[in-house]
Amino acid sequence: MLSDHARSAHIGLGFARLGLAWDDAVVVDGSVLDRAVNVCRAHPKVAVLPAPGVGPAELGAELVRGVASRTLVVFSALGDPFRERFERVEPAEAMCRGWEGVSLVLCLDESRPDGPAPAVTGPLTGPGRWALPDGEFEVPDAGEAPVLPYEARALVLARLGPRAGDLVWDIGTGCGAVAIECARLGAAAVAVERTAAGAARVWAHTVAHGVEVRTVHGETPTVLSHLADPDGVFIGGGSGGCPELESIVLTAARRARRAVVVTVPGRKLMSPVREALESCGFAAEGVQLRSERLDSSSPAPVCLVWGTR
Repeated sequence: MLSDHARSAHIGLGFARLGLAWDDAVVVDGSVLDRAVNVCRAHPKVAVLPAPGVGPAELGAELVRGVASRTLVVFSALGDPFRERFERVEPAEAMCRGWEGVSLVLCLDESRPDGPAPAVTGPLTGPGRWALPDGEFEVPDAGEAPVLPYEARALVLARLGPRAGDLVWDIGTGCGAVAIECARLGAAAVAVERTAAGAARVWAHTVAHGVEVRTVHGETPTVLSHLADPDGVFIGGGSGGCPELESIVLTAARRARRAVVVTVPGRKLMSPVREALESCGFAAEGVQLRSERLDSSSPAPVCLVWGTR
């Protein structure tokens, strides 16, 4: 096993072979496949230290499922003057090949130009603030779900617990606030939105906040079948008012590994949502949040139901 110093030199050498800086890269231990894949989904420049069962083929097989603009650079015998070699491959190619002697895998979004970026090597830390003010997100069009108030968003994030190596779905995302908050906390995030205007709004917000969120445009629950299994799911107001709410909750709960949080349009629907979560093996709770802000912008009450494994 490489020491921390030797590992840093090893990774730095790999990036140097490509003429790339690595002070803005994320380094992930490949001992857990899901964690390594989700870090690759969430960040544009990742160094994966391979382990048994976690190499180019396994990474490619997972990344090919809907993540655009990723290239794997596979190094063999890195640092050996006689045997060292590397090659760029797309995930679809990597998954179909046998690999031997792999010493480092870089996962890159080569569509992004190199530029100044905060160093995120070493221990991954979260942002300086979260539950961002409502005003940082554009108000949706009439008839669409409003921005989830920051008081409610704080509780949603607390129950989802997004972290580096996690995958979170934000269903009925509206403006993308929850997905963006999860991405800022290090998780890979997928925002599911049924309207083209909403999908465009999410993209604009992700650019403004400097994070990467995959936006999926389509009807739920059908579109969910194409997504990788999540660690956490948030079902927002965009789905909360639709007649398919229970079906969406059941679909999400059957696939979520850790937590599901749902905004519910009124107290009468809290019990059916709770029962749906419990039928899938979750311990479910709920609350109606009312807040009185110091100014005159106090939001309407929000009903939340959540389940945890």
